[in-house]
Amino acid sequence: MSCPICGKETAAKYRPFCSKRCADLDLARWLNGSYVIPGDLAEEDESPAEDPVGPHS
Repeated sequence: MSCPICGKETAAKYRPFCSKRCADLDLARWLNGSYVIPGDLAEEDESPAEDPVGPHS
């Protein structure tokens, strides 16, 4: 199996990556939105939010 980031041989410690660097690059891509999981957009609930504290005075 090769590293999905750079194509080098994987290391057991960082599998499926070859190094901590490639594992961190993959995580950064998820965190900054470079990777997305395809699917339908969720519909937002259009009912007004209830105020749990009650009316403000």
